[in-house]
Amino acid sequence: MSQISLTFPDGNKRVYDAGVTAAEVAASIAPSLAKAAISAQVNGAHWDLAWPITEDARISINTMKDDGPALELIRHDLAHIMARAVQEIWPDVKVTIGPVRDYGWFYDFDRAEPFTPEDLGQIEAKMKQIINARDPVKTEVWSRADAIAYYEKAGEPYKVELVNRIPADQDIRMYWHGAWQDLCRGPHFQHTGQVPADAFKLMNVAGAYWLGDSSRPMLQRIYGVAFKNRDDLKAHLTMLEEAAKRDHRKLGREMDLFHMQEEAPGQVFWHPNGWTIYTTLQDYMRRRQMAGGYVEVNTPQVVNRKLWEASGHWEKYQENMFIVEVDEEGAREKVINALKPMNCPCHVQIFNVGLKSYRDLPLRMAEFGSCARYEPSGALHGIMRVRGFTQDDAHIFCREDQIEAETKRFIEFLSSVYRDLGFEAFKIKFSDRPEKRAGTDETWDKAEAALANATTAAGYEFQLNPGEGAFYGPKLEFVLTDAIGRDWQCGTLQVDFVLPERLDASYIGEDGAKHRPVMLHRATLGSFERFIGILIESHAGKLPFWLAPRQVVVASIVSDADSYVAEVVAALRAAGVRAEADVRNEKINYKVREHSVGKVPVILAIGMKEVEERTVSVRRLGETRTETVALEAVVAEMATAALPPDRR
Repeated sequence: MSQISLTFPDGNKRVYDAGVTAAEVAASIAPSLAKAAISAQVNGAHWDLAWPITEDARISINTMKDDGPALELIRHDLAHIMARAVQEIWPDVKVTIGPVRDYGWFYDFDRAEPFTPEDLGQIEAKMKQIINARDPVKTEVWSRADAIAYYEKAGEPYKVELVNRIPADQDIRMYWHGAWQDLCRGPHFQHTGQVPADAFKLMNVAGAYWLGDSSRPMLQRIYGVAFKNRDDLKAHLTMLEEAAKRDHRKLGREMDLFHMQEEAPGQVFWHPNGWTIYTTLQDYMRRRQMAGGYVEVNTPQVVNRKLWEASGHWEKYQENMFIVEVDEEGAREKVINALKPMNCPCHVQIFNVGLKSYRDLPLRMAEFGSCARYEPSGALHGIMRVRGFTQDDAHIFCREDQIEAETKRFIEFLSSVYRDLGFEAFKIKFSDRPEKRAGTDETWDKAEAALANATTAAGYEFQLNPGEGAFYGPKLEFVLTDAIGRDWQCGTLQVDFVLPERLDASYIGEDGAKHRPVMLHRATLGSFERFIGILIESHAGKLPFWLAPRQVVVASIVSDADSYVAEVVAALRAAGVRAEADVRNEKINYKVREHSVGKVPVILAIGMKEVEERTVSVRRLGETRTETVALEAVVAEMATAALPPDRR
């Protein structure tokens, strides 16, 4: 029998017979490791303990202390255990797919009757029985013909289709959890009892088309969440409760910010309060960008397909574009245009007008570009995921030797903006070449190396996000963490050698010859719509005073105070504060409750005592106590608080 060499994390090597399993490797090291082992990493791939290793490899053994592999196995096994539980309770249900997702998993079922909340409780109970049974998990590789015959006999048409979709060069792996079987790539635990029985919960049921195709059958998708222990589960459920309270759609109604309606799916109807947030944020970003050396431009909404074909977007991105056909006068056929899904090709057109010299670079070109992208209706989510949005977009045209300096400069700019908006820290993900891309491998090698080296030289670490780059270049993704611990990917920086080549952008170098500029695509907030949604949820509607749409409400306690209320409002407005009067014939407690629900930061209550003393009674959002302050003092305080961070 041939032998293989396995290299361990400490650098030591051991020789084994080819075909040795990771379980056998663990047992050869120590009985305690064999008992604790749950899976392995073999040449970077997550490896089932039962899979044979047939060639020299790097290996490490995973235990429950390794969070990533442990959580993946827990959630993946629970998907299978849930499907088994469903079929044990309702044998006529057809199973489809059940992947791991953030915090848990889902599984899609074909069942005539809808699942009810009571059904979820019954399924959970059955799942715990399966876990407690400690049934062994076994795996085999089958031929395509045998797998198809097995599923046809079992009456599982979805599994037959999945087998037929597996590429010819990939194994068809079958897993058994006890007597129940599923088609799966793996890996999995060695028995069902390794799954924590008290650290999972079934959350809800939703509809989902088979393989995401609206022409295929509608299935029922059951979602679950799972963790390593009960405390982590409890913390997650508490976070979800808090997230529900902070839902921007709910707060948007309470604060009268915006609405959506079916006549314009995925597009926002901004109300005065919401548009105030929008324009205040946009004005802030405009000032910051001008101070940062950007020039602002504006480009057309509707652009002929010829430009999109030249840029590569027509081939790579057409399915996400809104197409506009027009009967142009004199044209033999309809002229095809598209609403722009991004701004970059149009910015190159501006760059290409007139000769550019190396002395003109870097040229930082910014636009609050209004874009339209087709998102499936099922993916739309309030103002977080929309079809019509505006980006704080910019493109930096520079020389190759300027990439490092411009990367450092942008990260510092972005960091400063985020701090102003209440986010003190962020993570960086490095997204490299996707499968569907433009440009040669040589170009991608150069772009990836340039961006990675520039980020490191700027003093920042990053986490690799394989295959998630844009089709024209690698990118950095800047991930914010909000007040309740959720991550949001917002800003991006992308290095692009492809688009300047495709659209024939050039500058005259110091040598007098033409050269291609490098194009850095960058956004700080991303889309205004999504970022405002993030701000609303992170602050639970209690936006920083300078961003709050209604900063101060001056409320009368008695009608005799109405004229003084008007005087206070006028003084605040003159000082640059967004102030309004509430002189309705309602009790002050009613007014306070209503404006508190609307997340007004400051309510000034005025009765006859305040009129006589020329004071105001100040009540701040989230506080129960009030304080009496002189009018001049409160106007000065509010005027300072209303200043945007860049003007203080």
